[in-house]
Amino acid sequence: MKRRKIGKYVLALTVGTSLLLPNFPTVKAETLSQYMVPPKHELRAAWIASVTNIDWPSKTGLSVMQQKSEFIKLLDDVEKMGMNSVVVQIKPTADAFYPSQYGPWSKYLTGTQGKDPGYDPLAFMVEEAHKRNIEFHAWFNPYRITMPRTTPGNATLEDLNTLAESHPARKHPDWVIPYGTQLYFDPGIPEARQFIEDGIMEVVRNYDIDAVHMDDYFYPYRIAGQEFPDHLSYEKYGKDLFTDKDDWRRDNVDQFVKEVNESIKQVKPYVKFGISPFGVWRNIAKDPTGSNTTAGQTNYDDLFADTREWINKEYIDYITPQIYWNIGFEPAAYDILADWWTKEVEGKNVDLYIGQAAYKINANNEAWALPNELPNQIALNRQIPQIKGSMHFSIKSLNNNPLGIKDRLSQVEYRTKALIPSMPWIDNQAPKKPKFKKATRIAEGNLLTIQNNPSDKDVAYYVVYRFEGKNADNINDARNILTTVRKSVKKETTYLDSTISQDKDYTYVITAVDRNHNESKETKKIIVKANKL
Repeated sequence: MKRRKIGKYVLALTVGTSLLLPNFPTVKAETLSQYMVPPKHELRAAWIASVTNIDWPSKTGLSVMQQKSEFIKLLDDVEKMGMNSVVVQIKPTADAFYPSQYGPWSKYLTGTQGKDPGYDPLAFMVEEAHKRNIEFHAWFNPYRITMPRTTPGNATLEDLNTLAESHPARKHPDWVIPYGTQLYFDPGIPEARQFIEDGIMEVVRNYDIDAVHMDDYFYPYRIAGQEFPDHLSYEKYGKDLFTDKDDWRRDNVDQFVKEVNESIKQVKPYVKFGISPFGVWRNIAKDPTGSNTTAGQTNYDDLFADTREWINKEYIDYITPQIYWNIGFEPAAYDILADWWTKEVEGKNVDLYIGQAAYKINANNEAWALPNELPNQIALNRQIPQIKGSMHFSIKSLNNNPLGIKDRLSQVEYRTKALIPSMPWIDNQAPKKPKFKKATRIAEGNLLTIQNNPSDKDVAYYVVYRFEGKNADNINDARNILTTVRKSVKKETTYLDSTISQDKDYTYVITAVDRNHNESKETKKIIVKANKL
């Protein structure tokens, strides 16, 4: 066994075996209790990418029922893996997975940009996620207009003619910059920025989303030998204020992030705003306060995304750096970067999750060919209090189950349910405890009934804790969470516990939780006695 020091934390690393469970997956479930209990509060999310049909829909042109069935299956997979959130790409290329005034229907639905798919996918997805009490993060790509062209040569403004007639880029070609083989909105044009912000707010206002999410695509990744051609907008908007064009570019993105956050909070204060940037802010060679890495491109110097600024100014509620490298990887080690980002969020009202590279498992790489790499990363995360959870890219990679990772997560790391950590700077007021009306033994199991309090509109869902026997001893132990249940719009919320043994006594207590995941005190316990034969 090797031990690697991560700041003040020490991670025990094993080689060729599982970190916590030797000989997994042959270990029996009943022996798991002797190992580390998963935390009660932890974000566990999967990205669901729509661009080029990576995750959903699996291909274009599916019927409405096929698209819906595929998405429901993905939610079921997420739930079975013990996750509690999805990050769904709803605006991949200045288009939309919903009826929008700010972009045409996405071609990844029907195969034709601008073609109505016959339903509102976003409304459907949010509703289905919330039925399962899964948090829905709406993922936007703000500046990208097209994916790389398939014909030879670099992109030109003539490529606008390939877009739907209603596409905003065709209406505002002066906002568009060709770079490499793609088209982008120019982040330096205030009107373009405002248009993108308005498009995001359209979703915030019209849909019951839990968070607005962006990934690492701000200014595009640098292309060797090609400068991003924004000299005209710099001459018009930036030259008098910034002598350094790169500083102006970073300021453009800073303003955009700040304004999106302010707009969200003005309309729906409970909707979170999070960004998942590239895993390296700056290399230490460029800045002594940067990470001890040698990444080829960085947020600050190449994408003009000053992620440190957003954390320090608290423009975002969470940050999810994409640390898509293995522990000990010399140019950019997972452990080194996890420690660096931990120090950045220290004392800030910004939660830290880590973007995990499920897509790399079993890749042509010595570290990722071992079944322990991702579990070791999660174990490291859990030793660092500032790390509040993980987002996995992507659901398709997890479902492929390379090296048994899907089974491993559901049986070990995520074997107990977890509540999403609250954000006290948004709201720290817990709801009143619910009225646990009754619990009744019926043929199918134990039927629990909660009386909904119409005056307590803050309640989003209930947590059901179950204990064998007649004592309710510890609701802080995640192993005692039976399930979470979304609050019904009816007078009562019911839940059938069908996983009981008829010859055992069970004790239940219930708590109420609001949209920001503040949890109430528990109810009085109700005991359901065993059937006497």
